[in-house]
Amino acid sequence: MQLGLNTATASGVVLTEISARLLIALAIGALIGLERSYRGRPAGFRTHAIVCLSTSLLMLLTAYEELWVPEGENIRVTLDPTRMAQGIMTGIGFLGAGAIMKEGLSVRGLTTAASIWITAAIGILVGIGFYAPALMAALLTLGTLSVFRWIETKLPVQFYAHFTVRFARSAKVPEDEMRRIVTENGFTIANLNYRLDGKDDFFEYRMVIRTSSGHNARRLSEALNQMPTVREFRLSPTGD
Repeated sequence: MQLGLNTATASGVVLTEISARLLIALAIGALIGLERSYRGRPAGFRTHAIVCLSTSLLMLLTAYEELWVPEGENIRVTLDPTRMAQGIMTGIGFLGAGAIMKEGLSVRGLTTAASIWITAAIGILVGIGFYAPALMAALLTLGTLSVFRWIETKLPVQFYAHFTVRFARSAKVPEDEMRRIVTENGFTIANLNYRLDGKDDFFEYRMVIRTSSGHNARRLSEALNQMPTVREFRLSPTGD
């Protein structure tokens, strides 16, 4: 009778521990995802919460193998938690790749992909009961996504943009004049390409431009808007 009571008590403790690990993983993933949702990223609150919860759940297979591995004299099962973690992180790589989007010549979503990857790693730590490093990693991740973003805005960095401007073929602006317009508005040209379309009768400059201040993009846009010879233009900042 006492043996049955001890077994029931042990089962209750294990169930409580499993529930706690899953809830902690869910909470940590939700916190990281909340920051991504606040930034307007497509993979946000629910995605990160599910990723962290799922990785924690899978690692419970190795953390509590005695609960599901059958016992018997001729049965010997060897489980390697590191192989499970390796398989999980490989799969998460495909999910992270889905968060990376190419918009024209710009690539966005790299930070979100990295946050999904670290969220999966945190879920693995929680799943095996490694709480201290998991909580530390969660705090460092949230700090990186929020505090580091503020620091990044204060740092002097080069602002890069993909710039395309199109003229009617008979009214195209000479290259020297185009370079002067770009330079007067605070940009320097990293590279320059040309395009002539005989079917639609237009001439186009394509270039990567850079400046020390993102506000110069508005200046250049307003200057081009005042030029009657400009048929259309596009100014696309690069970055995550």
